[in-house]
Amino acid sequence: MAKAATCTKEDLLAELRDAGITDERVLQAIASVAREQFVPLDLRPRAWENCALPIGDDQSISQPSVVSNMVEAAGLAPSHRVLEIGTGSGYGAAILSQLAREVVTVEIRPILALEAAERLRNLRFDNVTVLQADGSLGWPARGPYDAILVTAAAPTIAARLLAQLSPDGGRLVAPIGSMRRQQLVLVERHGGTLRSRDLGGVRFVPLRGIAGFDPIEAERRN
Repeated sequence: MAKAATCTKEDLLAELRDAGITDERVLQAIASVAREQFVPLDLRPRAWENCALPIGDDQSISQPSVVSNMVEAAGLAPSHRVLEIGTGSGYGAAILSQLAREVVTVEIRPILALEAAERLRNLRFDNVTVLQADGSLGWPARGPYDAILVTAAAPTIAARLLAQLSPDGGRLVAPIGSMRRQQLVLVERHGGTLRSRDLGGVRFVPLRGIAGFDPIEAERRN
């Protein structure tokens, strides 16, 4: 018999509000996406806890408060096109799909990309496209993007990603720093001008790819 859930959807939403999430569209998106569908079976009783959970391949599904903070900072509108770098289980893309017109999500790990694509398709998140590629370079063929969210830590923000932002107020949200400590950074693009803001300390797995951390070093530190 499955263990009883330790945290309900209502508990999580209350915790997110207490943490400062005020955008009701973001909160509704969190509530409408069944997080238990994006975690392993043995962890489903913990799906609504505000914590990161392992999903295999040394990866994890981010805690809802971090997802909410990033999505709220992105300032999404229903007409927006969004690029997500690091699909993982597909949970973040599912949240984004409730808030934007189109979501393009790129995952470097073939197995995760395949599983996420199948999961999102089966759950009818039809405005999400999953691509298996080096997401650290973005996906310029579908740009420019109104928002870009990077779900793994990078040493710097790649110029190629900034170039794929819409010049009309496009926003990029990414954890930047070392493999062990990062700051969540928001960058807004207005024409040729970039404005950045620090959103606080976070801890993400290292971004793999040309514009990420050296894969051998990243594996050694994990």
